[in-house]
Parts: sequence; structure tokens; C-alpha cells
Amino acid sequence: MVIISRNFKPLSCPWKYTCLVKVKTSITLPQELLVRLDRVDKNRSAVLERAALAYLADLDRQARDRRDVSIIDRNAKRLNREAEDTLEYQRIP
Repeated sequence: MVIISRNFKPLSCPWKYTCLVKVKTSITLPQELLVRLDRVDKNRSAVLERAALAYLADLDRQARDRRDVSIIDRNAKRLNREAEDTLEYQRIP
């Protein structure tokens, strides 16, 4: 079971009430997946909500990592020169 801290805020809503409102929906899943979900927690909605939040957080993390790599790549030559310069100062004669 996934435990979310008390300070966890999955959604940022300007009005607290709208964050508490849940919308009923219907999805079709394979029976085997439902059996596995039931082993985790009998409350399927809670399991699927946690899974969706974790998935979306992972997508956000991947996007942030891609942006970081892009920034590093754009500055790679300068960063490598600085690293080589630093290593040159540290070299023992």
C-alpha cells in the first residue's frame, strides 16, 4: 500500500472545495488487473487515484529531467572548459 504524507497536496486549487469534489467515472479494465488491484487495497478508486497521481508526477519529473539535460547540453562546452580549468589547478606538480 502506498502511504501519502499528511502534507501531500496532489492538486493545486484556488478554492479548497473544488479540490474535494470527486467525479464518478466508469472504466473498463481486464479482470486480472482488477484482481491484482484488489490485493493491494479493496478500495479500487483509491488505488487508481494514487497510481494516476504517481504516474503524472513521474511524467512531470521526466519533463523536468529533459529540460535539465537540454540546458546542460547547451552549456556543455563552457562547463567542460571550467571543469578542465579546475582540474588543472588541482593537479599535483
